[in-house]
Amino acid sequence: MKKPRHVSAEERALWDVVAKRTEPLHKPSAKLVRATPRKPDPQPSQIKPRPIPAFKIGAAVDHRADHDLLPSLGQQIRAAPVQMDQKAFGRLRRGKLKPEARVDLHGMTVAQAHPVLTGFILRSVGAGHRLVLVITGKGKIRDDGGPIPTRFGVLRHQVPQWLAMAPLGGLVMQITESHIRHGGQGAYYVYLRRTR
Repeated sequence: MKKPRHVSAEERALWDVVAKRTEPLHKPSAKLVRATPRKPDPQPSQIKPRPIPAFKIGAAVDHRADHDLLPSLGQQIRAAPVQMDQKAFGRLRRGKLKPEARVDLHGMTVAQAHPVLTGFILRSVGAGHRLVLVITGKGKIRDDGGPIPTRFGVLRHQVPQWLAMAPLGGLVMQITESHIRHGGQGAYYVYLRRTR
């Protein structure tokens, strides 16, 4: 244990000079305020619970409103701005335009489908195609019973993301679900940019 240090006479004199020059931060007021005695906290037996009004679980919820945080894939694609000619887009949505090439990813795994899609789009651009059809399938409903719901149609959800990313993002002008005659929700029309 360290012994206390003794203050020398010079240090004590210096301290007294400094202490005389200081002013208190708060000057004491002339009136002394008496502290009112604090009421003791009530005992738990003295506290009366507030009555709870009658209610029914879920009664206040507006069931007409759509409470999904994320719009469905179809809603997201339909909400995307139209990049191509409006007249051609209308004909495309009605199934009046015929795809110049198609690729069927149905039944492939994600690892197999991604390089196949990338190669197909690059070859289609090289061949000068403008409209191609990418078939993904609608997907199977597979619920393994776990606590986290599984998304069905993995390729159906992945393909629009792959088409928006490099190296394909700069080549693709428009993506939309195909008309029922070309596969409906199980396929996408991919409208490619014109190569210069």
